[in-house]
Amino acid sequence: MRADFEHFVPDFDRLAAAHGKLRVLFDMRGFSGWEPIAMWEDVKFGMKHFADIERIAMVREKEWHHRMVTFCKPFTRATLRYFDQGAIDQARLWLNEESMPRQTQRSA
Repeated sequence: MRADFEHFVPDFDRLAAAHGKLRVLFDMRGFSGWEPIAMWEDVKFGMKHFADIERIAMVREKEWHHRMVTFCKPFTRATLRYFDQGAIDQARLWLNEESMPRQTQRSA
């Protein structure tokens, strides 16, 4: 997992600097938990990029992965949504959807 961060973080930093807020697909298939050092790296990443992620689609394999949405929510401003492992295409579609336009308020 630490090796994953060594590749992911520099790419994420570069993309966030170039494009602003990002949308992330977190594919949890095969995920069995964090090693302590990887958990610390994840916490540091979350603190640094708290406001840099617009949406996170979490694709789960196991029932307990669903609780990850609740666990992750305090560490991000992103909209989080989970998808069952067979719905990865729907997760990608949701990530690519346009955001709802803000309604303009009119004064009376």
